[in-house]
Amino acid sequence: MIPASDKTAQPLKLHLSGTNFQIKVWEALLNIPIGTVTTYEHIAAQIGNPNALRAVGTAVGHNPIAVLIPCHRVIRKSGEFGNYRYGAARKKALLAQEFVARH
Repeated sequence: MIPASDKTAQPLKLHLSGTNFQIKVWEALLNIPIGTVTTYEHIAAQIGNPNALRAVGTAVGHNPIAVLIPCHRVIRKSGEFGNYRYGAARKKALLAQEFVARH
């Protein structure tokens, strides 16, 4: 693995295929800081579709590269983790690892 401080590191370039709505949701996921969480409601508002909570959840669930586009950082408004494509234990582990790394 190349350290983040290595000046020779290059950005990863990807070509994602999805609907315009999915792409908007995935772009919003990229803006969630490491070690923090947000809600489906917040993502919906951020992309200008505040009533599209279920559609946001579906788009999050269809994220084809789950760790690179951090869908694990989205939780329910109630604070519950909700469903995660790779299981609740993995979601908790990813969030814990990020939280520790950030603090």
